[in-house]
Amino acid sequence: MIRLFKHYVPHAVLFLGLLDFALLIVAAELGWIVRADQIGMAVDPVSARVPQLLAFAIALETAMIAVGVYGSESLQSMRFAAARLLVAISLGIIFLSALFFFVPALSLWRSNLVYAMAFAAVLLLALRILLGKTLGGQAFRRRVVVLGAGARAERIKALSRRPGSGFAVVGFVGMNDGPQTILEAINRDAIYNLADHVVLLNASEVVLALEERRNALPLADLLRIKTTGVHVNEISTFLERETGRVDLDSVNPSWLIFSDGFSSGRMVSSVAKRLFDIAASALLLLLTCPLILIGALLVKLESRGPAFFRQTRVGLFGQDFSILKLRSMRTDAEGDGKAVWAQKNDPRVTRVGRVLRVTRIDELPQAWSVLKGEMSFVGPRPERPEFVSGLEQKLPYYAERHMVKPGITGWAQINYPYGASLEDARHKLEYDLYYAKNYTPFLDLLILLQTLRVILWPEGAR
Repeated sequence: MIRLFKHYVPHAVLFLGLLDFALLIVAAELGWIVRADQIGMAVDPVSARVPQLLAFAIALETAMIAVGVYGSESLQSMRFAAARLLVAISLGIIFLSALFFFVPALSLWRSNLVYAMAFAAVLLLALRILLGKTLGGQAFRRRVVVLGAGARAERIKALSRRPGSGFAVVGFVGMNDGPQTILEAINRDAIYNLADHVVLLNASEVVLALEERRNALPLADLLRIKTTGVHVNEISTFLERETGRVDLDSVNPSWLIFSDGFSSGRMVSSVAKRLFDIAASALLLLLTCPLILIGALLVKLESRGPAFFRQTRVGLFGQDFSILKLRSMRTDAEGDGKAVWAQKNDPRVTRVGRVLRVTRIDELPQAWSVLKGEMSFVGPRPERPEFVSGLEQKLPYYAERHMVKPGITGWAQINYPYGASLEDARHKLEYDLYYAKNYTPFLDLLILLQTLRVILWPEGAR
């Protein structure tokens, strides 16, 4: 993987993205040439329309990221890839139409745009057919040797077998640090020189997955491996990179303290984030005010009770605040006064409420909390105090998620849709800690774009 702005991007995804961008420029140019030939117009050198070609490519590439064209499903399935490519091209053209209205100098003619769309669809699909399984094959997978043969090594083995995995385990070495459960592992005592063994396996990375590190850390071996040019990683850092979350089963306080990250408090990033929140929340409230009012009217027509409801949530540094949402449940949803987690297909949700949840319209009034500074557009979802007190006792590092401002959407929301149990809360916490640790404006932008995918394919709505 390559790290861009503290976020890990698989080599296969980066390679495909660059090829797609180049093909989008080619598609725009072909559309221009075909239309010019039809009307008998001389074709100027390509340098005369570089801004227009780049605008086309950037708009469609952004739409492709937003709808999940580079997700694991799309990389493994042509059906997924084709469906999401067509949606992305359509959304990209809508965005371009708006851009051309405000910046006419960047516009291609509408007839050019039609041809460019067709060429883009054909070229992008042809690229994926041509590459086939190559993107998920060995050519783009790192060769990894695991030092350890116990439960932790088993986790890495299972992870390597997932569709879309970016690495392949080429060897396990039993380090005599506990029970050995991987039968194919070679014992360290049977290897004369571990560094030579790693080089012979043509490995690019070694992962330390010891069950018991006390007095068992093979410093001499790790130093020799490092000096051969092979990357050495600890399992917590490895799992963070491969899964996009902080693995609670393997981390310890010292790793959180000494590892890179948790820099969201930097002045420039914080100021930029706040300025974006103010501008975006004000614009969102202005544009969606009619939609919110229609939603409120429908809620009132379907059931008695208020159209909006306020609920106390835990925000930055553990401070309580109130969020405002359109009511999507019956007024007696918590008749006994006890807080209850929302479930998938929750029977308490009204018919109008279900539509509001699927379309995320019920979340729109929260932009007021963003405008006031109690929330951000991107961050961990704020939880209710009744749940927080219990979760802090049961889940390690849960309080650390409150070190960043809560958000309407977040890394956990686009990666793990359901959160209706302690185990779900644990998984969401792992994603929230990853966000808090690796926050950059780039990651915020990626989350905002990917939120569109969740809205278009609302399998995670509750």
